Formats: sequence, structure tokens, C-alpha cells
Amino acid sequence: MDENDFYDIVVIGGGINGCGIARDAVGRGFSVLLAEKEDLASGTSSASTKLVHGGLRYLEHYEFRLVREALMEREVLWKMAPHIIWPMRFVLPHHEGLRPAWLLRLGLFLYDHLGGRKLLPATKVLDMKTDPAAKPLKPMFSKAFEYSDCWVNDARLVALNARDAADRGAEIKTRTEVTSARRIGDAWTIVLRDGLSGNTHEVRAGLLINAAGPWVDKTLQQTVGENNARNVRLVQGSHIVIRRKFEDPRAFFFQNKDERIIFAIPYEDEFTLIGTTDHDFEGDPGKAAITEAEITYLCEAASEYFTEPVRRDDVVWTYSGVRPLYDDGASAAQEATRDYVLVEDGGENEPRLINIFGGKITTYRRLSEAVLEKIERILGRRGQSWTADAPLPGGDFDVAGFDGQVQALKDSHPFLEIGHVRRLVRRYGTIAGQIVGNARSYNDLGKHFGADLYAAEVDYLVANEWAVSGEDVAWRRTKSGLKMTEEQLSELSAYLDASKPHHLKAG
Repeated sequence: MDENDFYDIVVIGGGINGCGIARDAVGRGFSVLLAEKEDLASGTSSASTKLVHGGLRYLEHYEFRLVREALMEREVLWKMAPHIIWPMRFVLPHHEGLRPAWLLRLGLFLYDHLGGRKLLPATKVLDMKTDPAAKPLKPMFSKAFEYSDCWVNDARLVALNARDAADRGAEIKTRTEVTSARRIGDAWTIVLRDGLSGNTHEVRAGLLINAAGPWVDKTLQQTVGENNARNVRLVQGSHIVIRRKFEDPRAFFFQNKDERIIFAIPYEDEFTLIGTTDHDFEGDPGKAAITEAEITYLCEAASEYFTEPVRRDDVVWTYSGVRPLYDDGASAAQEATRDYVLVEDGGENEPRLINIFGGKITTYRRLSEAVLEKIERILGRRGQSWTADAPLPGGDFDVAGFDGQVQALKDSHPFLEIGHVRRLVRRYGTIAGQIVGNARSYNDLGKHFGADLYAAEVDYLVANEWAVSGEDVAWRRTKSGLKMTEEQLSELSAYLDASKPHHLKAG
């Protein structure tokens, strides 16, 4: 081990918190290595409801600090990444017998004014006798409220934070497990195992960040050796995807009789996303899968509102994730805090460990800044906070400029179908043109795998975004898997397997 194997900071976990911390830290001048045992966003961070939102329902649990911070972050993140984050209006029908209209109006008043909203439009009341939003709903709903939040491509948000961190000098190692971390002298000695080759490698670090998400306690127990770690409450959230249920571009926020809520959201042009569930989880978070009971629950909850019921046969895809919520002793899973908790470990003369508990996608950047405050107190200050004004890769255009980016790509590559152009710009923003390159026809994009996925895009993801498997490409970097056959997905996997040695070069 030579001096090049020493880092100021080693981060365990390639989810949104780990990648956000790595990006912020390297941008301030710290040397950073991030190790993720699977793919970026392969856990909780790709299994969200895909929202950058304040968390309207958290107001009921008096989590005003969390809601205010999240509301303030909506427009910050939108400006950072207007290709993968954009405004969405939500329709909240008033359901007689559930929360009264005055309570909904009060909550939405706070929602509009708590977080310094500037660009997003305010709440308004809808007359459901005349508003088009009523079309797919049962006639029993006469009043609704419409409010603003934002949509986010969650897995791409993680990948872009990692890409920007690497561009600034961080070392991003996916398929790399931290098998042990021990305090030796004034530094951590950390053993990394390459999941593709099986090779091990030892590095040293001044500070260790445990951002392993649902595996945060397991990391403490098995990797660091703190056998009594019991800090997180694992809560499973599952979603179903069905064929498009309604034409309206707005999403729906539905209250349920059990006091929980679900969303029904326009998804990937041709689909509707419905979720989420909330129940305690035990077992391996990597094996979380939707249960039949959850599918039934989501179908029945949505069918309370839609004129045409949502049936089991309508479901074309499902996904589940496990949220690592800080165990605050709440009696019900949906009541456990979504706020993040940062716990520093280590004595006066020991290298420090910072553990990340909880958190949500919307507040990842603020969480990262809070972690950097701790890092700077331990290692010394290197630079100013900077991420609020720095666009993510591909996001260097105005929040109102998406259509202009689409038109520019269409003008430069007229052979591309407009729907394909829009999806490329939604995924890559100003970088989309690099992927298409000098192509003058679809043949120039290489092998067609199905949907709008061509070899040119796959090769870009391998070279620049650490994609290794068909699942990485079809279900995380893109959502092309929704529109591909099993045969096409197999061909994609075979193509990636044939070139696997090249994946070690990403970053």
C-alpha cells in the first residue's frame, strides 16, 4: 500500500446520500473514494415514488423542520437538474368522511408558505363538476385541491451525482464491497473486494462515512465490528405500474380510510405509477419484493377513486424498496420519522466514523451539507459550500429551457423521432447530443435492443455511468425495460456480458 492509497474520506454506499456526500466533499477539496457493493442506486434510491416534494402528510406528524427544508429544496434541485426534475401538479380530491376540507386547506396553505416557493405555482381549489381532472374519478368527488411538487428520475439523480463527483476527482468504485474497516493508529484501514474479479485491495482513510442505507446497521455490525448496533427501522414501500389510467398530465394524491395515502402519477409516457405502501420489513433488503397483499392494497385503494377499477391483471411491473428510517419508537411504520439523523462515532484520538440514518431524496443535498459540517470540524475546512448553484451533468440550462433543448437536438439530428428526442433530453439534458454523436440515421446508432434503446446509448452508459448489467441499463439508467420483451432484455444482457472487462474503466 503506497501513499496513493490514502484518502481523506471513504464513503460506503452508492445511493443518493453516499453519492451526494462524495460530490460535495470532493468539490471542497477532499480526496474521496466511494465504494458500492452493487450498482449505483441499486437499493432504496431507485425504489422511491420519484418525487421531490415537501411531504404534505408529514405535517400531520408535526415534522415542520423536515417539511420546510424539503420545500426549500424543491426549486434548488429543479434548477440543478431541469432535465431529470420538473414541476408536477397534484390533485387532492376531498373525500367525505376522511380529513375535512378545512384541514386540507390549512395544510396546503402551510405547504405554499413554509418553504419560500418562488417558481412553482400556488395551490388552488378545483370544482370537480367542471375540471378535467374529474374525468377518470367517481362522481362522488365534488371538490379537490391542486398543488405543486416536482417529479424526479431518482436513479439518474444518483448516477449524475456520482458522475459529477468523479469528474471532480472522486474515485467511484461500484461492484466493490467494503469487507472490513478497522481503526489502526490515526486512520482507518479498509479492505475492498472487487465483486467482478474477486480481488481484494487495501486503502487507508482519515474518516469513514457509513451511508449504506438499509445495510447501515449490518455495516456497523459486520464491517466495523460494532455488534450491538440497532439504529434503523426498516420499512418496505412497494409500487405498481399499470397502463396509462388517465390522459391528464396531473398526478393524484388519494387519502385512504386507514389514514395512509397513495399517489397515482403519469409515468414514462404510457403508464401510471401507483404507490406506496408502508410496513415494517425483516430480512435482507436486497431481496425485498412486493407481496400479493400489497398489490391488492394498492389496487383497492386506487379503485376507491377511479371509476374504472384497478385490477390485478392491469399490473405490468412492480418494484419495492426498504427505507432505512431512524428508529424513533413510532408505533406505526407510516409514523416513523423521515428526517435524517447523523451520528458521529470515535474517541478524541481515534479516526472518526459518521453514520447516516434515514433521509429522503428531496433533502439529500442538505444532508450532504450537514455531513460536510461534521467532516470539516474533524479534518479542517477546505472550501465553501457550493452545490446549491452547481448544475448536475446535462442540467446546464434554464428551468424553462427543456423544449429548446429538445428542438436543438431534433434540428441537429432530424432523423430522430420526436418522442425519442424528448426521452434522450429527459435522461441526459445537454449531454444527449454526445450520445447521438455524428449519427445521420438510426443505423448509425448501432444495434437496436428494443423500445428506443440503441448501442450508442448503452455504450455511453457503460463508459460514463458504471453500467454493467442489463438491469443497470434497462431499469435504472433508463426505464426502457417497461417497453422491451424478455427476448430483447436477454439480448441486452448478452451484449453487456460480452464486453464486461471494459466496465472496469468507467470513471
